[in-house]
Amino acid sequence: MSTPVAQPPSYADTPTLLVKIFGKDRPGITAGLFDTLAAFAVEVVDIEQLVTRGRITLCALVTAPSTGTGSEGELRATVHSWAESMSLTAEIISGTGDNRPRGTGRSHVTVLGHPLTAESTAAIAASITSTGGNIDRIFRLAKYPVLAVEFDVSGTETALLRTSLALEAAKYGVDVAVVASGLQRRAQRLVVMDVDSTLIQDEVIELFAAHAGCEAQVAEVTARAMRGELDFEQSLHARVELLAGLDASVVDKVRDEVRLTPGARTLIRTLKRLGFQVGVVSGGFTQVTDALQEELGLDFASANTLEIVDGKLTGRVTGEIVDRAGKARLLRRFADEAGVPLAQTVAIGDGANDLDMLNTAGLGVAFNAKPLVREAAHTAVNVPFLDTVLYLLGITREEVEAADGPEVDRVA
Repeated sequence: MSTPVAQPPSYADTPTLLVKIFGKDRPGITAGLFDTLAAFAVEVVDIEQLVTRGRITLCALVTAPSTGTGSEGELRATVHSWAESMSLTAEIISGTGDNRPRGTGRSHVTVLGHPLTAESTAAIAASITSTGGNIDRIFRLAKYPVLAVEFDVSGTETALLRTSLALEAAKYGVDVAVVASGLQRRAQRLVVMDVDSTLIQDEVIELFAAHAGCEAQVAEVTARAMRGELDFEQSLHARVELLAGLDASVVDKVRDEVRLTPGARTLIRTLKRLGFQVGVVSGGFTQVTDALQEELGLDFASANTLEIVDGKLTGRVTGEIVDRAGKARLLRRFADEAGVPLAQTVAIGDGANDLDMLNTAGLGVAFNAKPLVREAAHTAVNVPFLDTVLYLLGITREEVEAADGPEVDRVA
C-alpha cells in the first residue's frame, strides 16, 4: 500500500484578510492580536514580524470569518479597537488567496558595507530587478564590524545575478556574495584558508628574512614573481636560499611574531561549533602552520617545509611543493578525507597563488585581494575582519555572540 502524500492547503479561492499592525514594540502584542482574531475562528495563512529601532511591524494573513463566527466588519472593528487600546495602528486589507508563489531560481544575496549607503543599496536592488529577480525578504545579519544585509531573491538564475551584482559591487565599493538557496547552505562544510595575509597578517618568508637581514633581496625576488619573471616554485626556492645558515632557533621567534588577522579566532571557533571542518594550505612553512593547527584546533594543514640540518636552515625545502596547483589539489584531498563534496567547500585566499583553489571550491572568497583575484573569485571581502565570512554563510552576528558569550574577541 502506498503512503499518502500530504498536500499543502489551498487558499486559492478563499477570501483572506491581511492584518497589519504598526507601533511601539512591547511584550504581548503578537499574543494580543491573535487572541483577538481567535474569537472569529480564522485560520492563519502567513505571519511576518519585524522590529526596527523599537517599532514593530506585524503582518498576519488570515482567512475571512466564516458564517456563525462573526462578520468581517465585526472583525475589523474588534481589531481596530484592540489596536487603539494598545496605542497601535491597524490596517486590514481584503483579498483572495495566499501569497503568490515565489519564482524559480532562488538565491541569497549578502551585502557587506563599511558603510552601506542608500545609493549602493538602491543600485543593488535595481540590479536584482534588472535580471528579472524579485526581492522576497531583506534582513540584517550584522551591524558590526560591518553592516551585513541579506536579500532573499527569486525569479532569476544565481549565475546571472552574481555577474550583474559584481559590477555594482565594484562601482559602489561594497562586497556582494550570491549563493544558491537550498538545503546545502545548512549542510556541513569544509572551509580551507590560505595563511599569509589571510589567516595571519604577515608574510612568513618576510619574517624569516628580517632575522637573516635579507629583506630587500627577498622583496626583489617577490617583485620578480609578481611581474611574471618567476613562477611560484622558482621564487620560493630563490627566497629560501637566502635563509641558508640561519640558526634554527629563529623558528620560535618567527612563531611568536605571527599576528592573526582580526576575527580569525572567532571565525574558526564558530565554524567548529557548527560542526564544520577547517583547514589551511600555505606556500609558507610547516614550522609555522603546524603551530597554528595546534593553537586553533584546525582539522587539516599543509605547507612547505624548511630543511634544517645540524641546527641550521639549509636554504632548501623538502617534500612536495605547495604551489597554486597544489593548493587546489589539497582542497580536493581534504574534502575527500572530510567526506564533504566539493560543492560544500569554501576557500579563502588573497593571492594569484590561491586562484585554482578559489575556483575549485563551491564558494571562493577573495579576502582583501588584488583586483585580478577579486575578479576571478566567486565573491570578495574587502574589510580587514576575517569573521565577516560567517555572514556569507548566513550566520548572524547575534548567533555568534550568543554562542561566544564573554569569549568574543574583536582582535582575533
